Amino acid sequence: METHAQQVSQHIRALERRGNDLLLGHAFAQRQLGLSTATTGHSSEPLLQRTLLAVEQVALAQRQKASSKLELLRAKVSTNLHSLIETEIESQLDELDHLYTEVLGIDDATVALIDLLASKSVSINRLEPLVKHLSWLARDLVTLVNQSHLRQDGNERAVKIDTPALALRYLGLEKLKWILPKSALRHWLPHSSEPFPLLKRKLGEAALSRATCAFELAELEQQDTYTAYVGALLMELGRVALTRIYLRIFQQVWQHQVTLAHGEGKKALHDALLILEPDPHYLRNLFCERALEVTRRLIEKMGLEHLNLNAVFDDIALAEPHQLSGVAKTLVQADGYCQTHWLQQHQLLAADERQLWFSYLDLKNPQLKCLSTINFGGVAQQIDAK
Repeated sequence: METHAQQVSQHIRALERRGNDLLLGHAFAQRQLGLSTATTGHSSEPLLQRTLLAVEQVALAQRQKASSKLELLRAKVSTNLHSLIETEIESQLDELDHLYTEVLGIDDATVALIDLLASKSVSINRLEPLVKHLSWLARDLVTLVNQSHLRQDGNERAVKIDTPALALRYLGLEKLKWILPKSALRHWLPHSSEPFPLLKRKLGEAALSRATCAFELAELEQQDTYTAYVGALLMELGRVALTRIYLRIFQQVWQHQVTLAHGEGKKALHDALLILEPDPHYLRNLFCERALEVTRRLIEKMGLEHLNLNAVFDDIALAEPHQLSGVAKTLVQADGYCQTHWLQQHQLLAADERQLWFSYLDLKNPQLKCLSTINFGGVAQQIDAK
């Protein structure tokens, strides 16, 4: 017989799954709860229908039968296709170097920058050669500074900055602590997340919202705010990697199967394949079951010297929130709070579920009061959705 604690834990897992559903679309999340998304302009008025003629009834029955057969075939083909996809995903997830460098495109210079900012001996001179090595980051920093409304000389005229060295010095170390890790994560987001067009932006929003909450909680609890902020941002790496790898492998396996079916003259199979798209259920399950593990392995691969995040994510993977302490607990609390906020914003979370989640996270009134002041709309606007 299940204990109360086990029942609560299972309920929280279901709520976390709902949060992942929302990443893949509001309508998708509604359907998983059995909520209808169909609306009509005159929903309260009865629909007028005429009696179908006998010939129309026969035609309708035939169309429904054909549609049902096609749907059954489509489901079977999707199952077989995803069996092939799963084998390939497992193979690529085992190849950590490939996942790290080829799938996500993480490079040593970016990791060194993020890590170096946690060092007591960090200086602009030590950061400069690393930034120059990263053309995308150098370009981002110069653009950011030149867009800033704060950058003016004594005559109230904007002073144009055209080199990353000047941009670094203008921003200063404290600002760079918050700008560089965020820029890195944005660089690692998938270039496109079709057929889930909002997923890329939502992954970025989730990371930055969590990082903002983690910073506030860490400051309240007198923890290292930079470690909490970076840890919260990097927590998104698992979902980012799984999104990239699933969409890439789906396209490759799907294209191969379409070509085979066409070459072998299997028209029904070919037609069923043509209407298949990446499955939100499959990607959601990947997020729920594998994201934390993938994140932990990627952070371990980074070999961070100044940021003590390996132990943090080991703890998160092994323990419930009430068993955690320090930054590990802060990250879990920040993540859970953000999920409750977004679900509630979309009317997908009941008040008692929200309270249950807060209790499970061991969030106290001072923490909730602190987090309630965060402007999540402002956070979302900082994510570049292009």
